[in-house]
Amino acid sequence: MDKATKLETIYDRIHEVRMRVEVMKREAEINRLREMLRAAGAAIDEGALAEELTALDDDFAFIAQLNQGGDFLDEEKLERLQRIAQRRWTRTLDDRLGVSQAELERKGRVADVSLPVEEVLLADKPEHLFPRSEADQLPADNRWGFKMAVPELLYHRGELHNLAIARGTLTDEDRYKINEHIVQTIKMLENLPFPRHLQSVPELAGGHHEKMDGTGYPKGLTRNEMPPVARMMAVADIFEALTAADRPYKQGKTLSEAIKIMSFMVKDQHIDDDIFQLFLQSGIYRTYAQCYMRPEQIDEVDIEQYLG
Repeated sequence: MDKATKLETIYDRIHEVRMRVEVMKREAEINRLREMLRAAGAAIDEGALAEELTALDDDFAFIAQLNQGGDFLDEEKLERLQRIAQRRWTRTLDDRLGVSQAELERKGRVADVSLPVEEVLLADKPEHLFPRSEADQLPADNRWGFKMAVPELLYHRGELHNLAIARGTLTDEDRYKINEHIVQTIKMLENLPFPRHLQSVPELAGGHHEKMDGTGYPKGLTRNEMPPVARMMAVADIFEALTAADRPYKQGKTLSEAIKIMSFMVKDQHIDDDIFQLFLQSGIYRTYAQCYMRPEQIDEVDIEQYLG
């Protein structure tokens, strides 16, 4: 656990509480002003207000849809995002109150401002940038032969930076952090004293993210540089990932959907064609499905179209 404050989970929810109090302060002020206007007999242009609120609702709905990462972010959507980001609001509460020491240090990269202050709706702030330490670097001449492009930052949590992801939900920093697990796997396994008949375990476990055309990771190996078992593990790993129904970021594919996707990966030289053929002909995909997949995912698959 790395919980520096009581409300911290993946992030510190004190920011949500602070924003709720900001809203309550606005509501208190609005209610008082409306009472004064009614007492003075002044009319309120409810139509203009409703129009402005509708525009804000539409802007939020647009941001919410972008946040899910299901649609490609084209130039038109990106321009709208940039326009919405410049909408301004007034902050009256100190955003350094109640935060952890680590976050306070990140905020300390810029001078504090006097309140109240106008802020944009969406921003990439200095506190959103997490530098990559020396320990998190991966030299090009590393002794393991890893060939992975390392992002400059460890994390980039900027709001605009993340919402502007063209496809999916991952930044370059996120994707590298995910891919880096295999780097740590190989480093750890190579330091274990395996008996002679298990000497190949690091190579087998560390190769299931490589691709037949050399565009995989972490070493950029080609088909001929990978042992058959590593190529088998790649097929098994992809099939499990596609059909898994316990992932919070996606729904599990049906059998037919997963096999179809994998057939495209064969054409793109991402997985081994011979092993994929064996995977289908052996029927192991259906044996696995009956043990681990939900009944509604198990549909009929015409494997003949993928054989030959």
